[in-house]
Amino acid sequence: MIKAALGSTLFFFAAPCVVAGLIPWWIDGWDDPKFWPAALLIIGGVLVVVRAFIRFVGEGRGTPAPIAPTERLVIGGDFRFVRNPMYVGVVTAVLGQALLFLDPALLVYAALAWATMASFVRWYEEPVLQERYASQYDEYRKAVPAWIPRVRPWRPTDRRA
Repeated sequence: MIKAALGSTLFFFAAPCVVAGLIPWWIDGWDDPKFWPAALLIIGGVLVVVRAFIRFVGEGRGTPAPIAPTERLVIGGDFRFVRNPMYVGVVTAVLGQALLFLDPALLVYAALAWATMASFVRWYEEPVLQERYASQYDEYRKAVPAWIPRVRPWRPTDRRA
C-alpha cells in the first residue's frame, strides 16, 4: 500500500497538477482574477481528483498511472457517479480557471484537454479495463456514464466488487 501511495503521489504531481495547474498558469499567468465565485469550481475539481487518487490507493491497491495499475477495479466513491471522475475534476478545475480569469484561451485549452483525455479513455483505458475485469467492468460501464455524473450513486449487484 505504501508503494501505491508513493506512486500515486508522484503521478498526481506529474499529471493532474501539470494539466490543471502548470499549463493553465503558463497560458494565463494567473495575474488578474476577475470572477471569484469560479474559485468554487476549481476547489471542487481539485477535491474530486484528490479523492479519486486516494481511492485508487485504498480500494484499487495501485495507482492511476498506466505503468502501475490497480489490482482491483475502482468503483466506489465518486466512481459510483461517473466513470472518469479524475478527468472530470481536472477539466472542471481548468474551466474554473477560465471563468476566474475570464480567459477564452483557457476554454480552448479545457476543450483540447478533455478531447485528449476522452481519446485516451476510449482507445486505451476502456480496452485495458475490459480485458482485465471482463464482466465486472461490463456491468459498471453499462450503469455508470463516462462523463456526465449520475444523480444517484450506482450500487453494484455483486457486493464482492
